[in-house]
Amino acid sequence: MNFSDIIKSLNNASAFDLFRMRAAIDRVLDEPRWMQSVQVRLKVGQEVQYFDPQANALRQGRLLELRRKQAVVVDLADARKWLISYAAINLDGSDVQIRENKAQGLGRNEVGIGDTVDFVDRDQNQRTGKIIRLNDKTVSLLCAGVQWRVAYAYLHRVVDADCRDQGTIEGSVVQICIDDAPT
Repeated sequence: MNFSDIIKSLNNASAFDLFRMRAAIDRVLDEPRWMQSVQVRLKVGQEVQYFDPQANALRQGRLLELRRKQAVVVDLADARKWLISYAAINLDGSDVQIRENKAQGLGRNEVGIGDTVDFVDRDQNQRTGKIIRLNDKTVSLLCAGVQWRVAYAYLHRVVDADCRDQGTIEGSVVQICIDDAPT
């Protein structure tokens, strides 16, 4: 499903239309067949990925309890217990990133809490920080111990080219000419 196209279409809808659509989606998700189709694939103690809409990111958790309409999970990162909808559990490993096509910057749906991003401040200094909160029009970033609020349009992804910190092995390519190779 192409979420970028869906978001483009939704941007043309009225607030009332969006509200009606949300009500319809909620009604469909509350149908027992949707919940049962997820429940049959779950066991207490199982590790699962679930989508956290506040952080706009996948989280890792362990199932503690299966209730009629929701599951109780303990988040593996912070050990907090959450009551989540069965629909939030990502059983099929779906990609949760929504990529909006914009001329510059990032969109609200393209970042999550914990992502590292950069921006240029008013004094034209490049700043890099971790997202600690997602707001409606801005993100809260922690940059070198200082908190910043920055509009999404000014954010850019940080690509770390230093692979050594990620536990990869550096190597080099050796080219061998077949005519000169020993037989």
